Amino acid sequence: MARDRYFIAVDCEGVACAVGKPGGTLNDSANYAFVQKQATREADAAARALFDAGASQVIVCDGHSSGINLSYDLLDPRCDIMLGSGYPERFPTMDERVAGLLFIGFHSRENTKTATLAHSYSSETYQWIKVNGVEVGEMEIDAAIAGRYGVPVIFAASDDITVSQAQAAFPWAQTVTTKRSLGWTSALCKHPARVCDEIYAGVTRAVARLSDMQLFGFEEPLCAEFRYKRMDAAAAALHVDMHGEPFAQPDPFTRAGTIASILRLF
Repeated sequence: MARDRYFIAVDCEGVACAVGKPGGTLNDSANYAFVQKQATREADAAARALFDAGASQVIVCDGHSSGINLSYDLLDPRCDIMLGSGYPERFPTMDERVAGLLFIGFHSRENTKTATLAHSYSSETYQWIKVNGVEVGEMEIDAAIAGRYGVPVIFAASDDITVSQAQAAFPWAQTVTTKRSLGWTSALCKHPARVCDEIYAGVTRAVARLSDMQLFGFEEPLCAEFRYKRMDAAAAALHVDMHGEPFAQPDPFTRAGTIASILRLF
């Protein structure tokens, strides 16, 4: 059976020239319209490299905020596009024919000093998320979900700090640095067009190294911990453990429990 399908998971904070604004979010910043186009261009560069390397299908997953962000008509017309919200699972249609998962524009986890737009799922909700006692971000969680389907992370493009987190978790993956983080809302960025060229070249190298790629995952059943920024949010959280019981609340801000699989984290 040929493994010639690929998923490109796209966020927006880590693309070239995305910085947001103090006191707000990326979505309400003055450069968000540009960021949406740049995220599209970076995803397109990755997709073109995959098709040129023989991919039969490339699914671009619009994963930022409500899942409606990219300029879809600017993507390579051979792409299929997953968008919107409310999926029954994280990566619908992912199966054993998928050769790799690629991260475009992801960001560092919450509590990462000086990292541009660092957060874990919601900058207003969580202080941190831990799995089996280790703090994780969105890349590690998505990588573990893909790993349950037998799919490795093969590529990541983002700011320097996020890339360092990707390299620590997935040392086999090819990476491209889009910018150097200077703070939560500032960065020294490469020219957007140069970043797209580097992504195309990096993805080409990643596909040539598929035999080097490995699966990422957590030992299961696993312990999940959520540290909230507000006590009322922690009290109202609806996490349920593997026995159908609400997560314990060891302190006013934290919920913790054991779940059978990473697929049950949210």
